[in-house]
Amino acid sequence: MKLLRRIATVLLVSLISVGGYAQKNFAKEADAKFANEQYFSAIDAYKKAETKAKPAEKARINFQLGECYRMLVDPTQAETFYRRAIKLKYDKVNPIVIFQLAEVIKEEGEYKEAAEQYEKFLKVKPGIKMAEDGLAACEKSQEWINNKTRHIIVAEVQLNTDKYDFSPVFADRKYNQLIFSSSREGSTGAEIDDRTGESFMDLWATTRDNNGKWSEPKPLSSSINTEDNEGAAAFNRKMNTMYFTRCPREKKHNIGCDIMVSQQQGSNWKSATSVGLKPEGGDTITVGHPCLSADDQVMIFASDMPGGFGGKDLWITKWDRKAKKWGPSSNLGETINTAGDEMFPHLKPDGSLYFSSTGHLGMGGLDMFKAEKTGENQWGNIQNLGYPLNSSEHDFGIIFDRGDTEKGFFTSSRINGKGHDDIYSFKVPQIQFTWTVEVKNKATFEPVPGATITLVGSDGTSVTRTTDETGKYKFDEENANRLIKKETNYTIEISKTDFLIGNGSVSTVGRTTGKNFYSAYEIQPATKDVVIDFPEVRYDLDKWALQVNETINSEDSLNYLYTTLTENPTIVIELQSHTDCRGSDSYNQKLSQKRAQSCVDYLITKGIPSDRMVPVGYGEKQPRGPKFECGEIDKLPTEEEQEAAHQKNRRTQFRVLSFDYKPAGGSE
Repeated sequence: MKLLRRIATVLLVSLISVGGYAQKNFAKEADAKFANEQYFSAIDAYKKAETKAKPAEKARINFQLGECYRMLVDPTQAETFYRRAIKLKYDKVNPIVIFQLAEVIKEEGEYKEAAEQYEKFLKVKPGIKMAEDGLAACEKSQEWINNKTRHIIVAEVQLNTDKYDFSPVFADRKYNQLIFSSSREGSTGAEIDDRTGESFMDLWATTRDNNGKWSEPKPLSSSINTEDNEGAAAFNRKMNTMYFTRCPREKKHNIGCDIMVSQQQGSNWKSATSVGLKPEGGDTITVGHPCLSADDQVMIFASDMPGGFGGKDLWITKWDRKAKKWGPSSNLGETINTAGDEMFPHLKPDGSLYFSSTGHLGMGGLDMFKAEKTGENQWGNIQNLGYPLNSSEHDFGIIFDRGDTEKGFFTSSRINGKGHDDIYSFKVPQIQFTWTVEVKNKATFEPVPGATITLVGSDGTSVTRTTDETGKYKFDEENANRLIKKETNYTIEISKTDFLIGNGSVSTVGRTTGKNFYSAYEIQPATKDVVIDFPEVRYDLDKWALQVNETINSEDSLNYLYTTLTENPTIVIELQSHTDCRGSDSYNQKLSQKRAQSCVDYLITKGIPSDRMVPVGYGEKQPRGPKFECGEIDKLPTEEEQEAAHQKNRRTQFRVLSFDYKPAGGSE
């Protein structure tokens, strides 16, 4: 791919002595092909030259072979020849071979070994920023892998071949047509590109049906595709004007690339013309990879024109409405651009800029980055998109489906693909929550089928469901609608005839990962024959005032009953008070009645209507059970055990008399 990347070797060479290049007996043909970016053809020429080369030249040729394979995105082969060059002591002449070896090893994902090579290079040439950044990136890459994002990456097998397939762009307003670059069979012309060893690139179109299946890609017409390389397209908002990259070819000269423009004409396209961004006399300059702002007034593109910071930089030009052409170009500056390559820009509707770079800290090769819009035509706060959107190999050309930040497409040369570059889709799965509620009988611990569960969300939603025969219900998805959504607080109310209401809650607020909530609740049966305990209420000896001191707060105990009454607003209860068997029957009867009334009086002060509570004192008539009768208690061996048994009898309880309370003079 003529536009894929060119590591800023020029910068490094300017910093490093390259004595081996001064010799006269070079393989001139191979060097000329390499200079003209004809890497595939150069490989064959270098291999022929090596057979007769002297040791020093042989070392240089192996380095050049490594460079050819690196530019062809074949890091494994590049590593082989860099190591051969080092074995032939080429690193003594030109230490850059150590740096490039580190680069391709990093591209293979071997970060520990790559770090060792960067360190070796920095010992020879300390202070080289690209090497320092490469070393830092090895450590950072492992962090990205360990803390990967939630993106799901899928190879688009219907679009990919064993050739180059890259840089998709949406070509219709419904986001169902893609145009992408490919060197697959069927491309225009029969010749082979000396750079790649494959057919020349063309632009191909495919359409997605309602099931998400892509049609068989078809090449665009001859008004767009030529015998040269075409690729990296962009469209205006009306989708009737296409900008794309064209790289003319000459056998012995690199004449760079240009951005072309074509207008739609019916179902076809008019002949393309140059946008005219190259400076005067800049025929060998490359401009390409156009992208447009949402209002079509700004174009950002990649270029190696003078005034940049390294290899390819990102530049910007504005539409001149009066002149009806694109105005002068300016560099996006050192915040975006580096000594490496910055390419494949994409502007989202919100103004954020996405691009690929070899100069910012990345995992290997080209990584994808996001820059926030910080002002008019200004961007900053650059963030690596992380793993798995980025990999150790080349990742570039990201676009977003319907402007959505959660899904889209990009290109990668990562392993396990069909060819050199393949098209991948990505999406962030919706954070999914479920809530399984289990309801049991508090008295028997058996499941409660048919219990009504009302779910209420802080977003205003409300649904009512019923437990199954196992006493469970799972709030999941219904009709493609999630019942438990992110950033929402939820409460439930559990109800069933002859049971007290139960309550519960969960929250998804602040959660960045999904969760299957599970909650088990026990609801209290409340028929008239069921007496219900609640936290202990105590009184001083022979008193009926509620005991409140440092060790006991009987008002807190009654607050449990207050909550029960407010959660069950239709119940009427009998509030029972019991004493132990010491003292006379009549005295205990009067004392227990006064204690029951004290409880009712407290609840009245909390706002519970008096006609919802019937205070009844049972004195000593109803011990807690047969073992708690006075005669049985007296048989206990110690005073402590006897006192504990008496305390069990001194209790306050309640039972439900009815479930149909209506306020006096009020409505239901």
